[in-house]
Amino acid sequence: MAKKAKKQPGGTPATVALTAAGVDYTVHAYDHDPAHPSYGEEAAEAMGVSPDRVFKTLVADVDGALTVAVVPVAGSLDLKALAAAVGGKRAAMADPALAERTTGYVRGGISPLGQRKKLPTVLDDSATAHGTICVSAGRRGLEVELAPGDLARLTDAVLAPVGRG
Repeated sequence: MAKKAKKQPGGTPATVALTAAGVDYTVHAYDHDPAHPSYGEEAAEAMGVSPDRVFKTLVADVDGALTVAVVPVAGSLDLKALAAAVGGKRAAMADPALAERTTGYVRGGISPLGQRKKLPTVLDDSATAHGTICVSAGRRGLEVELAPGDLARLTDAVLAPVGRG
């Protein structure tokens, strides 16, 4: 039986996980500008993709447990809605260094896929309005485009309205 060819030579843990799962995806690379004020908006601009189809991966602390939120870059995370989506009471953004250590990725390049430690994940339900969405592929300047259903399945994500426009 032939193995599926890698789509990204020397792939990231995210692309390795996608390839291993046999999921269709497209990698988009662009030159990251460290001076850009928003990683997500930079990705949308560089790829020529609407910001409502590009999602950022945020790590929050919900009642003492790290939780991943995947929301459109055009908006922000509703921490109260995130807590409710996972049955918690309070949520706050996680310490960036802790988020990096736990996921194995650097800030601005955290992917919801292929994390060092699998965390509970909530995908904003607006993702289902699109055939494909883009999320970080595991480093700044690298995005992966895939079907929102595949992302939800691979991350065991809860779908909930956690993004604010």
